[in-house]
Order: sequence, then structure tokens, then C-alpha cells
Amino acid sequence: MAAPGALFALEGRPTAQLIADQLREQIVQGMFRPGEQINESVLASQLNTSRGPVREALQRLCQEGILVSRRNRGVFVLELAIDDIREIYAVREAVETTAADALLDAGQDQVDDTCQVLTSVIEDMAKQVAVSDWQAIARLDMQFHTAFVSGAGNTRLIRIYETLAAESRMCILNLAVAYPRIDVLVQEHQNLLDLLAAGDREALHEAIARHMQKAVEDLTSSTEDQGSAV
Repeated sequence: MAAPGALFALEGRPTAQLIADQLREQIVQGMFRPGEQINESVLASQLNTSRGPVREALQRLCQEGILVSRRNRGVFVLELAIDDIREIYAVREAVETTAADALLDAGQDQVDDTCQVLTSVIEDMAKQVAVSDWQAIARLDMQFHTAFVSGAGNTRLIRIYETLAAESRMCILNLAVAYPRIDVLVQEHQNLLDLLAAGDREALHEAIARHMQKAVEDLTSSTEDQGSAV
């Protein structure tokens, strides 16, 4: 388990949602490794809170799939195998394609608002690529796609995508050294933005599919080199 000094500090009254949100962020940042056990009592002690909110937070993350509860053994960080990666990105493609259609059907004002947000994310991404800050790149990568889906305004799509985004960041952060296409990250995201702005539905669908396929190829190639799990 991560050292106490690396853990977050609770602000104000501890709540299960606050604990879940910050623990999720710690997990996707790699501070808790895949397969690592999360000890409820130790975590509660380190956070100086009761076990109730911690237990509820862990249950929330188990429901999201970020953690896995094993009977009579405890709660562990999800380990992502090759089949999991393929599933995650297949669902991401379906959700993003649906969001793209919803956005384009919603009218130009909604498209323009979303493009403005995406442009800002790409500008930040380019800065982080220039300095090879992989943690920031992974965060901004998923921030782009989450903002893309959020632009559609469908709360259920957004809710589904939040879990996919967390799982994807867990995958991406394991490619800090092996990822072969860091130089084209900005270009690929700019292409998605341009197609959305142009309202080219068919080309946007194809670009989303191609983007996800390349990600799976990179991730599974890296995973096969490292072993059976990311």
C-alpha cells in the first residue's frame, strides 16, 4: 500500500464521495498498483477517519470496476488484461460515436461550445507533450475525450464514460516509456476536433474508430511485452 505521506488529506468533514473521488485519482495516477490490496482499516487510520466512509468509498469503486472485492481476501486494485483493454476501447468507441451524433444533431452552437473546450485542452496537451510530462498528458488525453462526450449533454453517457476514462488512464500510464506515438498525440486529437467543427459525421466516426484501434494496438503490444496484465 502507498506510503502515508503519499496519500491525500481529507478537507473538512470526511465523506465517502470525497474519499472515493480522491482514491480513484490516486489509483489512476499509479500510486496504487494493479493487483495491490487496499486495506480498509489502514486507510481509515491514515486518513484519521472512521471505517464507515472508507468502506462505502471502496464499495463505490468496486461498483465502478476500479477495485475488485475478493471473498475472504479483501479489496484489490483492478488488473487489466489484454481482453479488458479491448473491451474498454470498444465501449469507448461506441460511446464516443453516439456522443458525436448527439452533438452534431444538437446544432452548431453546442458544437461550437464543445470545440472551444476541446481547443483549450489540446493547447495544454501540446505544452505537456513538449516537456514529456506523462502524468499530465494522460490526464489531458482523457480530459479531451470526456469533454467530447460531455458536450453531448447526455448524463447517462457521461456517467458511463467516467468509469471508462479512469480505466483508460490506468492503461495509458503504463505506457510512459513504451508508447510509440507521443509525437502525434496532438495531431490526432486536433483531427477529431476539426472533423467535429466541420460537421463531417462519417469522417468523424472513422477517425474515432481509428483512434481507438491505434490505442488498443499500442496498449496490447506493450502489455504482451510486459506480461499478461498492464
